[in-house]
Amino acid sequence: MRKLIVGMLVAVLVLVLVPSAVLAKPDMDKPLPATGVELVQKVTLRGKPGGVGGGKSVNQAATGVLGASSSGETYAIIVGISDYPGTANDLQYSDDDAQDVYNALTTLYGYGAGNVHLLLDLDASFAAIQSAINDVESQEVAGDEVVFFFSGHGTKGVANDGDTEKTDEAIVCHDGNPSGSLMAIWDGQLRDWFADFDSSRIVFIFDSCLAGGMTDLKAPGRVINMACSEGGLSYESGFWQNGQFTYFFVDQGMLTAKADRYDNITGVADVTVEEAFDYAKANCQVQKPAITDSFDDDLLL
Repeated sequence: MRKLIVGMLVAVLVLVLVPSAVLAKPDMDKPLPATGVELVQKVTLRGKPGGVGGGKSVNQAATGVLGASSSGETYAIIVGISDYPGTANDLQYSDDDAQDVYNALTTLYGYGAGNVHLLLDLDASFAAIQSAINDVESQEVAGDEVVFFFSGHGTKGVANDGDTEKTDEAIVCHDGNPSGSLMAIWDGQLRDWFADFDSSRIVFIFDSCLAGGMTDLKAPGRVINMACSEGGLSYESGFWQNGQFTYFFVDQGMLTAKADRYDNITGVADVTVEEAFDYAKANCQVQKPAITDSFDDDLLL
């Protein structure tokens, strides 16, 4: 009896001392509670920056050509936010980044416009991004291919997002308010939203500060392309008319085919995901792109 009473007292103390938000399972469909939240702004450079091209990747890329699966549909969610609430947090070229990704997928890689969600600025709210992901999930099946792209601000803090990280990273949606409160999608939350996808061909691309923290999304059949390290900054410039990573990964790497080092499929646009990443990594200055590549057999066709 004495042990039972002691055990009950300990349980009561735990309930009192541990916040209920930690004990409760988070509702991943809603914005999550977080503490110590810090906006880490993408840096807009003035004038001509370093890193204007010419570097060559040194590693042989694999052959993960977008849209080149032998069967299946292709889907994409493309998010670019330059216009945040107020003016203090506005960017210049994140919406251009998203438009370039849209152009690359639809003109080079055979993605049908009807299967692409393009969310820019005011349209890129928490609810809209979640709805787009849910819509793709409701349609995609094994053998399909999915791309998720985000360009905008990153943030960090301690979020109740279902993982055990001491510091969590997030992408910042459009909706918030000019006084500084943010609407974020945390890394563990985004992982949860993609957890039930059937496709084994999912490409993630993040052009935001702290992008390297998005490795929570790692799973077989996925490749995560991140503009910088987990604690790093990302940059944009009028010289590039893009974020630096997107400029070399998509604008130069794919749309002008400067990343195409190996003729993977004769007669078609065949800059692979890995070739584009290698080219961006070789050319980006200051920031250090990172990749987590879990494609089975590197998507050899």
